[in-house]
Amino acid sequence: MTTLLALDTATEACSAALLHEGEVVYRSEVIPREHARRLLPMLEELMRERGIALGQVDALVFGRGPGAFTGVRIATGMVQGLAFASGKPVIAVSNLAALAQRAWREHQAEYVAAAIDARMDEVYWGVFGLSGGVMLPLSDERVCAPEQVELPPQPAERPLVGAGTGWQYAERLAAKADECWPEMLPDARDLLTLALPRWQAGEVLDAADAQPVYLRDKVATPKAQR
Repeated sequence: MTTLLALDTATEACSAALLHEGEVVYRSEVIPREHARRLLPMLEELMRERGIALGQVDALVFGRGPGAFTGVRIATGMVQGLAFASGKPVIAVSNLAALAQRAWREHQAEYVAAAIDARMDEVYWGVFGLSGGVMLPLSDERVCAPEQVELPPQPAERPLVGAGTGWQYAERLAAKADECWPEMLPDARDLLTLALPRWQAGEVLDAADAQPVYLRDKVATPKAQR
């Protein structure tokens, strides 16, 4: 059976999850500015709990952003280090998609506008729809002012729900949700759900190709990539 190890530090939450023998164990803490200290111990705790070593993991999964620049870099650096050390492939998952997947897992939401507070009076924004138990993108991800968000055509009989800290700007958002959860943060368990079909389809990356997605390129992209 597939064994996947997932990690995420793109927001205030630091989380890790392990899929092994069809079961998921996880750790999650809301610890702003403590991700770098806590993440590796979390991963080690999970592997000890299930009695496996890093070499027994089939692939490493990480939240590739968008999110806090430092947090996204921590996740990317950690997954690259583990992947290089173990020779394992990597699967990169959108943090906006992970939010939408969590909304489905916890609230059975099928049409989700995921928004993360991007600071600087902007939000990271993406819209997702359920297909086969997995949230798929219905729009491109973008960073913009709350007043500039857009929605694709709404699926019939699927109310729009909002997930993520960007929904604290609900009064300003150009899109209106039937219900929203502005306190919701990405969770590594949902990264596993999104990564599993990619693993089964062979959609993996080499460690060197595991790159963050910032969306706000002019602020955060290294000079060599500009």
